[in-house]
Amino acid sequence: MVLDGAMGTMIQRHNLTEDDFRNDQLKDHPHQLKGNNDLLSVTRPDIIKDIHRAYFEAGADIAETNTFGSTSVAQADYHLEFLVYEINYQAAKIAKEVADEFTKKEPQKPRFVAGSMGPTTKLSSMSPDVNNPGYRAITFDQLAAAFKEQARGLIDGGVDMLLVETITDTLNAKAALFAIQELFEERGIELPIMVSGTITDASGRILSGQTAEAFLISVSHVPMLSIGLNCALGANALRPYLQVLNEQAPFFVSAHPNAGLPNEFGQYDQGPEEMGQQIEEFLKEGLVNIIGGCCGTTPEHIKVIAELAKKYSPRQTLVLQ
Repeated sequence: MVLDGAMGTMIQRHNLTEDDFRNDQLKDHPHQLKGNNDLLSVTRPDIIKDIHRAYFEAGADIAETNTFGSTSVAQADYHLEFLVYEINYQAAKIAKEVADEFTKKEPQKPRFVAGSMGPTTKLSSMSPDVNNPGYRAITFDQLAAAFKEQARGLIDGGVDMLLVETITDTLNAKAALFAIQELFEERGIELPIMVSGTITDASGRILSGQTAEAFLISVSHVPMLSIGLNCALGANALRPYLQVLNEQAPFFVSAHPNAGLPNEFGQYDQGPEEMGQQIEEFLKEGLVNIIGGCCGTTPEHIKVIAELAKKYSPRQTLVLQ
């Protein structure tokens, strides 16, 4: 299965102004909103729909909702906690509308929507203050409440699965998974859950200190559709950690790496063909079941990846739970 590419990279192609981030409800909001890309699902759904459409046209099977920072924790930066449910609901709704549009045209290639649940702006197992290592900026319960509100909006909007992604702190991920399972129990429903961590540097660990193997063990109590890695590193650097997941994960394995590493201006220079060559190594080795792109990737990258994916069989899963 092919996941889509970067949302932010595509939004940056539009020369948006403050007005694009406002509607009648927000016309008098006293704080600047430009840069809050998740809000565009409410104020400029046409742009977000076009981005989803471009990725599906490129060959993606799964689109991520434009909700990476759509928790009350992250939206607090813009004083928009009151709009969290609406942002998630609308983002899911418009992504699903585009997915259904493509599924109707190509019933043999159904398209799906994954509700993106990012890491928030606060860590629950690490202190942001080097002078006070015991301090925590947020509690597990606060995170769980925030993730539950987000999941509620995404599910009501019609997502097919939930993607807890770009995990830098495993305790944050556990809060998200706890919230999702609690919501499932309350509603008597169950959707597939994808989990994707982030190896932050050459140490081979996520920010809160766990190796890929330790991260896998920490979240394996939850019945998941997939576990994987995304962001921070390019495809080449991600490969050894995917090999660990391939050998040990009883779930499907996913990867959506960046288009290389950012340059000194924060831009990603790796083109579709170069990234495709690196991704092809994953496919040849049978390391993944779900493949896509993160920061810096575009429909052009996803088109190359989707064409490559057609040539190879997916990873053989050890034991599906």
